[in-house]
Amino acid sequence: MKTATMPALRVDPELRSAAEDLLNDNESLSSFMEAALREGVARRRLQRDFVARGLDSRAQARRDNEYFAADDVHAELESMLNTARKNG
Repeated sequence: MKTATMPALRVDPELRSAAEDLLNDNESLSSFMEAALREGVARRRLQRDFVARGLDSRAQARRDNEYFAADDVHAELESMLNTARKNG
């Protein structure tokens, strides 16, 4: 697969220095930037999918006219969490 280049990234010298100070052994600034970009893309996808699921749930609740009180949902989640803590 061919690779593509990204546009040059202009940053303050302090940010560049901070990034260089945090590089792992044998890690280049380019590889650090690529990893950060990949993580950002993955995070944005997760956010987009989360919002889409929420909107779908809202639409389904409106269609079915079935809603749940937040306190009941929180209590159910707390119960599930406590069970998982006991078993895990």
